[in-house]
Amino acid sequence: MRIGSRSSFLLLLTTLFGIAAFAWPLMIHQSSGPNTAHNGDAPWVFVGLVPLLLAIVMAELSEGAIDAKAVALLGILAACFAALRVPSPGINGFEPEWFLLILSARVFGRGFGFVLGAVAFFASSLITGGVGPWLPFQMLAAAWVGFGAGCLPSMRGFPERLMLAGYGVVSALVYGLLTNFWFWPFVGGSTTYSFVPGLGTIANLHRFILFDLTTSMGFDLTRAATCAVLVLVLGRPVLAALRRASRRAVFEPQIEFIDQAGGEPTPALGGRGDPS
Repeated sequence: MRIGSRSSFLLLLTTLFGIAAFAWPLMIHQSSGPNTAHNGDAPWVFVGLVPLLLAIVMAELSEGAIDAKAVALLGILAACFAALRVPSPGINGFEPEWFLLILSARVFGRGFGFVLGAVAFFASSLITGGVGPWLPFQMLAAAWVGFGAGCLPSMRGFPERLMLAGYGVVSALVYGLLTNFWFWPFVGGSTTYSFVPGLGTIANLHRFILFDLTTSMGFDLTRAATCAVLVLVLGRPVLAALRRASRRAVFEPQIEFIDQAGGEPTPALGGRGDPS
């Protein structure tokens, strides 16, 4: 699905905003613990993220990449994502909602997937009570997962589902890295896993990888396996249903009047069947 210049610019701007939100603690020394990480700036990150998401939706509407019915589908899919997250919100890494985000972004495009990831995670967090300083960072990570799914190459059939399952594994691990990284610089102590200001990028990266492997890799692998299995098992009917909804969600198709005498079709001026 095509994406216009304004949407591309806003997606890039939001991505840069997200990278800055994640990375700024690396630039200064922090002495606060993980429970207070980003308590001061997280509300401002959220306040900055919401208008950017709205701007992306408006840009896609104005450029014709999506229409009003697609926006309605965005709300429906976000509600489905939240419903899937309710039974087991991250328990032991079993998170069945991710496969729906990946398949939806695959069908409706990268801009749609980006916004859906953020909106769906926000809606599900309200339902599950997962609101805190971590929320805007989870929304950004989920948005990038949706964007990546929309960027995958064209393919159909079982190879497509296999590709999406592989992407589900990779994106689940990347999401785990990002949701660890948002608070890792604030972890105190002098362990081999802690962030050390001035130590150097490579050395700190090594510490972070050790931190991720020892704290959440089990959860990430369960998330990855769950997503891959659901894509392979349910991918075919869900993709078919989403593509059927995409074809039918046509907002105000152009109406043409056919000259019975054999002349050329005359498009309606108003696009609503009103020749005046």
